[in-house]
Amino acid sequence: MADHPPQLPRIQAAVEDVRRATDRQPRVALVLGSGLGSYADTLEDRVVVPYGDIRNMPVSKVEGHAGNLVLGRVGDGVEVVAMQGRVHLYEGHPAADIVFGVRLMNRLGATSLVITNAAGGCGDGLEAGDLMLITDHLNLTGQSCLTGPNEAELGVRFPDMSQAYDPELGAIADEVAKAQGFALKRGVYAGLLGPAYETPAEVRMAKALGADAVGMSTVLEVIAARHMGMRVLGVSCITNLAAGISATPLSHDEVTETATRVRDRFVGLISGSLDRMGDA
Repeated sequence: MADHPPQLPRIQAAVEDVRRATDRQPRVALVLGSGLGSYADTLEDRVVVPYGDIRNMPVSKVEGHAGNLVLGRVGDGVEVVAMQGRVHLYEGHPAADIVFGVRLMNRLGATSLVITNAAGGCGDGLEAGDLMLITDHLNLTGQSCLTGPNEAELGVRFPDMSQAYDPELGAIADEVAKAQGFALKRGVYAGLLGPAYETPAEVRMAKALGADAVGMSTVLEVIAARHMGMRVLGVSCITNLAAGISATPLSHDEVTETATRVRDRFVGLISGSLDRMGDA
């Protein structure tokens, strides 16, 4: 029991800290990955709460992760809460901390989650700069955020993952992309531990298992979201081709540069999807 302290009291303390800054009631939660955090700066009437001001909120030390919780509005008034940056297993955080922000946003009122990441592409037809709708995932981290005693207030002991990524929300994103003049690719995301980029053999393994993109985040957050009954829309920004496919060595600079290059397309997709989600 000592290794798995109850999460609900820790989450409630964080909720109280956010509520001291704002009483906004978000409907949709956003997790913004490497190089994508600037999207939160586009929210209307935004309130910024630094992670350091929120009890129990883990803080990432990775470049490109600002470390703020941002509450605001999109489009015709859809209330959202966004994480500017996330923490990762490879930083040494326990699995419960990896999903703490998602659980916090749910307790603030969000019932849907839009989750994004930067990923290496290994699926046929994917190129750097593509946006990929995540249709399913492979959890290859060797860990789960649900290990230990289950807290019934958060979710059921054995959550169903047969439709981890909501088909209706995916269809909305598809329609928005078409309306904006580009094709949203589709594929399976494989989440690995990191922080070393995958070897060519590991990429071949992931592809043989059905993966189209590889990365170091997302899968545990989606498990936690589904545990709490949230609907999930996942989008990967393909920032590079994976090892053994790319002609050049992989680097974090390439990841952030590509994410910056496609920022306008990404912002359009997320904003348009949130608008449509509000209508739905």
